[in-house]
Amino acid sequence: MNKQVIADHPTESQTKAKYQILVSDSMSKEGLLPLLESNQVACIEKNVNDVDDLSPFDALLVRSATTVTDELLAKMPNLKIVARAGVGVDNIDLDAATKRGVVVVNAPDGNTISTAEHTFAMIMSLLRNIPQAVASIKAGEWNRKAFQGYELRGKTLGIIGFGRIGTQLAQRAKAFEMPLLVFDPFLTKSRAEKLGVKTASLDEVLAGADIITVHTPLTKETKGLLGMKTIAKTKPGTFLINCARGGIIDEQALKHYLANGHIAGAALDVFEEEPATDKELLAFPNVIGTPHIAASTKEAQLNVAAQVSEEVLQFLEGEPASNSINLPTLSKEVYEKVKPYYELTKKMGNILSQVMRTPVQEIDVNYGGTVTGLETSITTRSLMAGFLQPRVDAAVNDVNVSLIAKERGISFGEKQINHTYGYSNIVHAVVRGEDRTFELKGTYIKEYGPRIVNVNGFNVDFTPSGHLIYIQHNDRPGVIGRMGQLLAEHKVNIATMQVGRKEEGGEAIMMVAVDKLVDDSVIKALLNIDDIHFADTIEC
Repeated sequence: MNKQVIADHPTESQTKAKYQILVSDSMSKEGLLPLLESNQVACIEKNVNDVDDLSPFDALLVRSATTVTDELLAKMPNLKIVARAGVGVDNIDLDAATKRGVVVVNAPDGNTISTAEHTFAMIMSLLRNIPQAVASIKAGEWNRKAFQGYELRGKTLGIIGFGRIGTQLAQRAKAFEMPLLVFDPFLTKSRAEKLGVKTASLDEVLAGADIITVHTPLTKETKGLLGMKTIAKTKPGTFLINCARGGIIDEQALKHYLANGHIAGAALDVFEEEPATDKELLAFPNVIGTPHIAASTKEAQLNVAAQVSEEVLQFLEGEPASNSINLPTLSKEVYEKVKPYYELTKKMGNILSQVMRTPVQEIDVNYGGTVTGLETSITTRSLMAGFLQPRVDAAVNDVNVSLIAKERGISFGEKQINHTYGYSNIVHAVVRGEDRTFELKGTYIKEYGPRIVNVNGFNVDFTPSGHLIYIQHNDRPGVIGRMGQLLAEHKVNIATMQVGRKEEGGEAIMMVAVDKLVDDSVIKALLNIDDIHFADTIEC
């Protein structure tokens, strides 16, 4: 195995790796190869409860065993991303992660097939009494009459939750000639028609299905979804299946309806408490169970581990998360198109924050030209993250930017405009404060990269990078010369300089790129020059 894997305590060379990653739950080693083979990563495979110091870790990889709470996140101040190697994220406090600026990603496709196949296996096992028959014959019995079952053909399958797994399950049910009833409040009629399923209300599914299987996340809305009142609406002899999340079916209600014979049987891969401890429930002869193994195939474990490993590595290297739970999702194709503007807007936000050192109430981001055809919500968030980061003492990124802006009373929005100011694309940001407004225009030019082309109404053209000095002055002869001489006296070398003015002899600005960060004494000296009335540093 790659030398970057840390068995217990990191070596000196490993602690010098760019990123520290903790894998808290058991995962496929082959799936983790993207991380293990990266020279940028040191990876420790150890449960969070057994790690003395959690502060250095940049990323946390979990399955269902580790619960990511606000308390745990507080112990990981450097954490940037939590990756769930699976579909569900109910073991992760999303609100706490978002508030702390931590991206949460999952592997939505990795175990879809495995879970759908296991669900179908549970349906067949339940209706044909296969586990009971196996136990009987191993006990030396031969009791054929005791295990008479039911055919699936003609039985109506009710699917509650029609995401990836529900869709795969429906395809398999059709092969067995099973009519379908589907309840999903987010399923559009056009998509249902395309997939060839009939949408129904929850009550219609409960009343019309012979077999009901649930495939929803566990939320406050779905917890106990099949409980005392709802199970009562099912027809006598209904079978219930849960390979999604424990708690969607109320186990106390299930025992009640199993005991009175209303429910003909139940197949459970997940339970309200795991490991399952309700011996009374498992003692029913018409209840079969498995220990949360729907996603436990070699293929699935490889897929989910590989998917989150690649996602984590890409995210730590600066790319947006494509399978985020609390961040807008972008495909790789879309990201490649948006990336130049993502970098541009982050720089613009950072510059605006440094030149607008007053309370801000509103930020508008306007897009013109070719950029309007792209996904601009992510670039707007990028600008806001760049703007807010210098102003707060917490990590700010695309995830928590809306929350932090709201907490600080800053509203922001975006719109498309018809003006491009002579460029093929333009990003025009306007920041409004209590006593002043500041504007910045930027563009992306393929041959030159991101450019700032207007600062508060003054036309300029410079690259937003490195050490900059922003100067406001009167357009008078000798001002630029005295500025240059002063910098030379302080051994500050000028790399480039842009000058903008609106009219001869009026207000003007200088954007001076220098080779090193200048200290406050240089800024104070610049302000002593006649006709310079503002000077400050900008770090990009």
